[in-house]
Amino acid sequence: MPQETPRYNPLTLFVLVRALPAWLALPRERRREIAATATPDDSTQVRQFDCEAFSAMCSDIWMLTGPSAGALNTAMERLRDTALFAHPYFEFVAILPAIEDGFRDFEAGAGS
Repeated sequence: MPQETPRYNPLTLFVLVRALPAWLALPRERRREIAATATPDDSTQVRQFDCEAFSAMCSDIWMLTGPSAGALNTAMERLRDTALFAHPYFEFVAILPAIEDGFRDFEAGAGS
């Protein structure tokens, strides 16, 4: 009986970033204007989590979910070209790629 190829869920990137003093010095209205220019295309979903009150490692975690590695690569290239990073207002701390429940897909198709 042939093994079924695992069906993986969309790729997700957990992007840990740190707000820099230049960002924090801006009025909140200006921050909103700049952030509005940093939206990816329609194929990538973005969620933002504040964590500066709980962590010294990073100030925010951005969760980008896309249909493919290529879509997320494009989203990250576009993000790097925005004022958020080109100015810079933020710096990358870590980028953690993940597949939600990937072990389940593996076990269903090829695993134990």
